[in-house]
Amino acid sequence: MSGAHDTEQVQRRILLVVLALNALLFVGLGVGGLAADSSALLANAVDNGSDAAVYLISFLAVGRALIWKTRAAQASGVMLLIFSVLVLLDALRRTLTGTEPVGPTMMVLAVVAAVINLICLLLIRRQRSGDVNMKAAETFSLNDFASNGGILVAGGLVMWLNQSWPDLLVGVLVAAIAAKGGIDILRDARTASREPEDPIP
Repeated sequence: MSGAHDTEQVQRRILLVVLALNALLFVGLGVGGLAADSSALLANAVDNGSDAAVYLISFLAVGRALIWKTRAAQASGVMLLIFSVLVLLDALRRTLTGTEPVGPTMMVLAVVAAVINLICLLLIRRQRSGDVNMKAAETFSLNDFASNGGILVAGGLVMWLNQSWPDLLVGVLVAAIAAKGGIDILRDARTASREPEDPIP
């Protein structure tokens, strides 16, 4: 029991840290995305905001019965899928109305976000848990880190070509990565729900 309790305490601490970091990224990338008129940054901001909400759900599920954990993971997957649809709609709107993203701002914020997401990923992997919610958290951090790399490249292309399409393209790719992550999480949750729950001693 002591070992399980210690594991739960570690999970809670990690989830609180990554929750706080993702909430900060949500605000920072959101403000930066509006200032830079960047679809990719705004997509990443909304992604981090949804991640923060999911981390809160996962935090509340730690130590509870398996059904709570799988439902929390399912909520995580559904939120990622909803987010991906919203980003696609925003990219379509910007394609129709026009946009003028600021490349340097995109690149600087992408690097900052990548460092923070790498910290989150290392913290989660250090825990070495097979828990479905911790696996979901790892998926989120991997998705965000990949998205940051895409935004960095898009910012450079925007500066080089003086066109907005790289920003819009990365915004759509961020949505696609989120959608794949959401499907993976839902699959993991379904698999976990079929496994027998450990008996309470």
